[in-house]
Amino acid sequence: MRKLFPAFIASVLILSCEDKKEPSPSEPLVKSSTEETPAQSEFADSKYMEWGKQRLVQFENGDIDTWGSQFSENAVYQWSAGDSVAGKDAIIKYWKERRKNVIETIKFTNDIWLPIKVNQSQKGPDLPGNWLLSWYQVDVTYKTKKSLTYWVHTDIHYNERDQVDRVIQYIDRAPINAALHTK
Repeated sequence: MRKLFPAFIASVLILSCEDKKEPSPSEPLVKSSTEETPAQSEFADSKYMEWGKQRLVQFENGDIDTWGSQFSENAVYQWSAGDSVAGKDAIIKYWKERRKNVIETIKFTNDIWLPIKVNQSQKGPDLPGNWLLSWYQVDVTYKTKKSLTYWVHTDIHYNERDQVDRVIQYIDRAPINAALHTK
């Protein structure tokens, strides 16, 4: 047994060092087991990245009407703390008020984008369809004159008409709430 163990380890090392082909960006992230079954997920069209970048610029500029035009009538904007705003009109109203009455300036930098198409839902709340996953740094100054810098992760789901029907934003709102209160 002791004599076979070094040979086994050497075999594993040799096999693991073989030149493996890297998947191309157009290949599915998870290979399907048969030709008829699509992969669970794959990269989506890069147009979603461009749309995401445009939307951040619109938001920075305070153009909430144009920014809000992306939403479906039944869209839901949800935060990781569990609170949410439902309906296109309610989402636009919420952010218009926030930009007018709460946020003095806002800038998004260091953004990272990943468009992904979910063909088959896994065990969680992942809806089939196109998603845009993004990470970016936020530099904001509030009307209270307090400034913050923080990171946000946002998941955006597009319906069959390429309208946003779900946004899930992962953020720690405690520092934001603290910056909004003057003492």
